[in-house]
Amino acid sequence: MTLVRPPRYVVCVDTGSTFTKAAAVAVDGADAGRLLATAAVPTTVGHGLDVLTGLDDAVARVVGEAGGEPADVRVCSSAGGGLRLAVVGYERVVTAEAGARVGLSAGAKVVHVSSGPLDREGMAALSLARPDVVLLVGGTDGGDDAVLLHNAARLAVSGPRVPYVVAGNIDARDEVVVLLGARKRTVVGTANVLPRIGVLDPLPARAAIRDVFVRHVIGGKGLTKGPRFARLVRGATPDLVLSGAERYADSGVGDVLLVDVGGATTDVYSALTPDAEEAELHREVVEVMWRGRTVEGDLGMRWSATGVADAALAERLVEGREHDAIVAAARIRHDEPSWLPRTSRDREMDARIARLALTVALRRHARPTDTVDGRTPGRDLSHVRVVVASGGVFRHAEPPLLRQMLAPVTSDHAGGWKVPAAPRLTVDQRYVMAAAGLLGDDHGDAASALLDGALVDIP
Repeated sequence: MTLVRPPRYVVCVDTGSTFTKAAAVAVDGADAGRLLATAAVPTTVGHGLDVLTGLDDAVARVVGEAGGEPADVRVCSSAGGGLRLAVVGYERVVTAEAGARVGLSAGAKVVHVSSGPLDREGMAALSLARPDVVLLVGGTDGGDDAVLLHNAARLAVSGPRVPYVVAGNIDARDEVVVLLGARKRTVVGTANVLPRIGVLDPLPARAAIRDVFVRHVIGGKGLTKGPRFARLVRGATPDLVLSGAERYADSGVGDVLLVDVGGATTDVYSALTPDAEEAELHREVVEVMWRGRTVEGDLGMRWSATGVADAALAERLVEGREHDAIVAAARIRHDEPSWLPRTSRDREMDARIARLALTVALRRHARPTDTVDGRTPGRDLSHVRVVVASGGVFRHAEPPLLRQMLAPVTSDHAGGWKVPAAPRLTVDQRYVMAAAGLLGDDHGDAASALLDGALVDIP
């Protein structure tokens, strides 16, 4: 009997706060991008449990189905609450805003943003935010460095004992690194997020935040004993999901919009092609972030379901008896996060909550916002060619409910944002976007082929 050897493959794992998902993906030759096996198991954290127990279980399941031995195991994680980032900047609408946008694109939850010289009250507010990492920004290259140096000195003496990423005025960077390093702070210097007014350079800071998360943060989350988990982790899950969306957009499909409606948050990712004319219009402040993510902590299907009801009322999407019915349903889901729909009426209400969460999240992601100095530009999503729906509420829905939930993507003309004209609607049915991000530059063809084959079109 001739034994068939399985293709060379990599196991990609997303360790979430609730479930750990694993996928075995072939990476060589004609098989590159073929999904060999998937598995999902409860994440084992809290109450003395070790996150590696669930991770090893998920890996063993996909290896058992795929056969042979994997070439590599790569992990992204949002277990332990993900990455909590504080941004300390110079001007609220310029460098602090730029830092916050970069933090979101790096997969972080931005828990605090301050601007101007830090005083006693500012230091107290920063500490109360309990950040895992502080992103220190301020000034354009060659511009004013007084606030950046002042803040670095304050943070060196009494700032949170967490890693610092310095991405401000390049002329002051080395001095800032020395100030923080002299007080035994972990500090990484990188390129300025705002080298010139109107020019946003997010990639170096995003890479530095990812490296700090992997090297210094994930091992200190109390998720496991020993260094193995930290060695496996390549970055925060949202960062790798954005990388997957970017790779898909760059593969030739065009602009990509991904909406992930989860139990606690609704995340929106957009990978857009820069528009030279649009970018030039906004260079006087902070240019459009063409590749980015926003996270809405008050919008979700379970823990944050009551926030959906409140936000929908504020956006005038619901009123009267419909709002009362949504509030009642949201409370049930909030109080019992493991609740599952049993009847068609339950599924219809889940779909209604998901549609509202998606609508509000897209409005916040894309429309212009007012600031004290004018308006920040919104994202023009009218050229989006592919919409990807992610999250259990989409993966388990029949096509009629799917179309109902996603209808606002192309029909929310009252939302103040430019809707896609005629996009292809898909569902990340096998949860592969994070896996595509994990495959990275060394298996780019496999990542693109995986997305081409695994995203399911909505009929």
